[in-house]
Amino acid sequence: MAAGGDGSIHLTTAFGVRGAFNHNWDPYWSSSLFGGVGFVRYDDTAKANVCNAFGIVPGQGVTYTCNPNFAVSMLGVVTRWTPVKNLTFSAEAIWTHLDQSFTGFATFTSGAPQPVQTFTFHDQDTASFNVRVQRNF
Repeated sequence: MAAGGDGSIHLTTAFGVRGAFNHNWDPYWSSSLFGGVGFVRYDDTAKANVCNAFGIVPGQGVTYTCNPNFAVSMLGVVTRWTPVKNLTFSAEAIWTHLDQSFTGFATFTSGAPQPVQTFTFHDQDTASFNVRVQRNF
């Protein structure tokens, strides 16, 4: 069996939900609120296979627990101004959250272009702000 597998197919469960609400303030202004969440879950055998493959990475000072299950969620808002037909200015703010299930840290040996460094496993957040000008012809 390749990579310690048991010869069976192990499906990963993934599901998510998304939604949005748009409000037109007047003929020139509108705003939208949007968001979503997605989950990925492995069965025990698939989880073991992923963790075994992860464990072959050369490392030192490895003190982590392996669990590849994760969830990603996002929430955003955008406001648009359309002063004339086919020209829109918009500003958008988005927050994204990664909820991962590894714990601890690992120090990996160097590999181009990375030097030896310690990685700490924890949830992560990202925020972004985008400004856009769109002209339709």
